[in-house]
Amino acid sequence: MKILVINAGSSSIKYQLLDMEKGNPLASGVVERIGEDMGNLTHKAYPGTADENKSTFEKPFPTHKEGMHEVVALLTDSEKGVIKDRSEIAGIGHRIVHGGEYFFKPTLVDNEMLEKLRKTIPLAPLHNPGHIIGIEVAMELFPGVKQVCVFDTSFHQTMEPKAYQYGIPYELYEELGVRRYGFHGTSHKYVAREASKVLGKPLEECNLVTVHLGNGASLSAVKNGKCIDTSMGLTPLGGIIMGTRCGDIDPAILGYIADQKGWDLKKTLNVLTHESGLKGICGSNDLRDIHKRREEGDERAQLAFDMAVHRCRQFIGAYFFELGEVDAVIFTAGIGENDPDYRAGTMEGLEKFGIKMDADKNANWNRQPSAVSADDSPVKVLVIATNEELEIANDTVAVLNE
Repeated sequence: MKILVINAGSSSIKYQLLDMEKGNPLASGVVERIGEDMGNLTHKAYPGTADENKSTFEKPFPTHKEGMHEVVALLTDSEKGVIKDRSEIAGIGHRIVHGGEYFFKPTLVDNEMLEKLRKTIPLAPLHNPGHIIGIEVAMELFPGVKQVCVFDTSFHQTMEPKAYQYGIPYELYEELGVRRYGFHGTSHKYVAREASKVLGKPLEECNLVTVHLGNGASLSAVKNGKCIDTSMGLTPLGGIIMGTRCGDIDPAILGYIADQKGWDLKKTLNVLTHESGLKGICGSNDLRDIHKRREEGDERAQLAFDMAVHRCRQFIGAYFFELGEVDAVIFTAGIGENDPDYRAGTMEGLEKFGIKMDADKNANWNRQPSAVSADDSPVKVLVIATNEELEIANDTVAVLNE
């Protein structure tokens, strides 16, 4: 069975075709700058080394439809294609950022479902319109092929009201859906399940803190395999300090900045989203650059790193209290998988809480799901490479099998 995974944004389409029998990707790529004068497409076919199977070219993509047509042509190309015909694709899984309170699990696409999805646009105006366009184009190009939506928010829908409600008038929740939703749910779900395999116990018996660290970052508390709390909120702006996002701040700061600077709300939110976080503190959102500057004695770079680690530790500590007993802390995503300094700083000095790191394991993680904590650490610290595309494909297959 071959599953095509699509993540359509407002001006881009990321995609991956997977062979579910073998569990391998067959091809992947991204179409960028859709709607601009000139777009570009990068396509990679597997297996093989990068250059000989990689195609990159520029051409205009006026709409998502032209971009998807080009993707299909590459997948079915007589020389370099990975399938003979689009009819080989058994199902299409779509990554959707926000499902609101309408969608608690992966859902088969139909007209009723699409109408509900359109109602979530105010909750994710930068993402969900592009997702919907991607679905509509895929339905046109693959008539009769079942399509499934997998939501970043669904894993967190097991939270209780005490965890997802805000301390605001209840009517704003009832009328506008203002509550904590959480994001990166597909990643949190995937690494939680993989962690249960490493720990050798059923997921339903695992208490975990999952730490997804990329340019966007979030944490989740997972009790008996289900999410009970998460760091992001109504939008992906809340939680810990991220690459360019501020994370949690005093909400009155928005009004104060807008008043003092003469900015409108849109400008203020843009600064908090795109000019804050690590970038706002030290001018860079790339931790590789920040580490280099730290080594050179750059105080602002050191401050940015210290603040990021500090906020991450705060959430982990809070989730330890919520869970009561923790089997493992799991690091994943670009920073979580590749930055041993961030992991070490976050876990430093927590021996009394059952966390004992192994410096050598942490510095030389072998890319396999495994512990970077000491063998006798009561609470394991795991590093697991996330695979959101595979998780979306698995969820799509599960819905198709229903």
